[in-house]
Amino acid sequence: MRLSRRSVLFSAFAPSGTLLLRSGWQTVNIGDIAHSPGVLTLLRHRRVILWSNALDRGVDQMLTRHFPHVRQVSGEPDSPAIRAAFEEASFFVHGSGPNVVAQRHMAAWRKMTAKPYGVLGVTVTLNPEAASAQMDEPLRDLLNEAVFVFTRETKSLANLRVGGVTMPRMGFVPDGTFSLNMRDDARGDVFLRENKLQRFLCVIPRLRYTPYHRIRAVTQSAEELARRDAHNEKYAETDHAKLRAAIIRWVRDGAGQVLLCPEMTYQLDIIDPLLYAPLPEDVKRHVVRRREYWLTDEAASIYARAAGVLSCECHSPIIADALGTPGFYLHQPEDGIKGQMWRDVGLRENYAEIEAIEGPALAERVLEMVTPAGRARVRRAVRGARKLQTEAVKLIP
Repeated sequence: MRLSRRSVLFSAFAPSGTLLLRSGWQTVNIGDIAHSPGVLTLLRHRRVILWSNALDRGVDQMLTRHFPHVRQVSGEPDSPAIRAAFEEASFFVHGSGPNVVAQRHMAAWRKMTAKPYGVLGVTVTLNPEAASAQMDEPLRDLLNEAVFVFTRETKSLANLRVGGVTMPRMGFVPDGTFSLNMRDDARGDVFLRENKLQRFLCVIPRLRYTPYHRIRAVTQSAEELARRDAHNEKYAETDHAKLRAAIIRWVRDGAGQVLLCPEMTYQLDIIDPLLYAPLPEDVKRHVVRRREYWLTDEAASIYARAAGVLSCECHSPIIADALGTPGFYLHQPEDGIKGQMWRDVGLRENYAEIEAIEGPALAERVLEMVTPAGRARVRRAVRGARKLQTEAVKLIP
């Protein structure tokens, strides 16, 4: 690393300094919630302040239960709570996420404190409309001044290089969710008992484009929203027919029951029409539907007791993997490049592009996933992911 104020400051702080972790992106998705506890587990031997502006729906209480010694702060850089955190912390960590979500906040840290910072496990995409470097210049400069930049899949690592990020401490470090280690067994036990679930497969649906305009205010035009709705409608049946094929095979082969459940709030509305209603009656008798949204620790408790998790969302199967249950990610192309992470960690067999696999083949892959060999594969992958993560956090002063 070239000599700069960043490298000079890197050597100036002792490893016992307080860390400011910027994480927590939204609460309508248990996967976005999962980033924070995953990274907090990695940093469990450090003094950490969690800066999150997504602590509603009871997420703040959930994090307090599992990480009672972590102080939580919210706000913008000019707020008293964040200014105090800037003063106390010696290093800023941008947690894992779908992009450099808190770029503006990381830039404020650099400007207001001149203290070092690093990025731990993000996706980085390039701007296809840019003429040359294909990366926003302020972001490139911000990343080049970091102590380290780790992406959560190797495609993003390649994008950094193409985009002109030249700092030497770059690498692949999987999504922080691979280190998630929390469960709410009190709630989980009640749900399992009330629904008489024993050996079961969790199945999570997803539309091609997340309908955020049905959740909160968005900036897209009416024309763009109409286009996305039409696109979702075009693929909804064909995509979920593949999930249903796996459900039918699972039940009729005697593998167990099925739990239809959400990773995002809106998915509670599509479970019935796209997954449950079209199933044959003999299969429906073995299928349970989750009727309410849940937080990550309760979902983790259920996934940990499942035989497997089959999902069109990325993070439910990662949560399952982290807790020892095999997860399968059926990736839709609109969901970005994060699917590469599954190949990178050694879970190629637990991943498929939805347009490249049919229902019968998917069902076969899911049944293989829950065999002893499939479970051993997941254990190896999680060990490898956590080793990479552990080596990365050693670079934090």
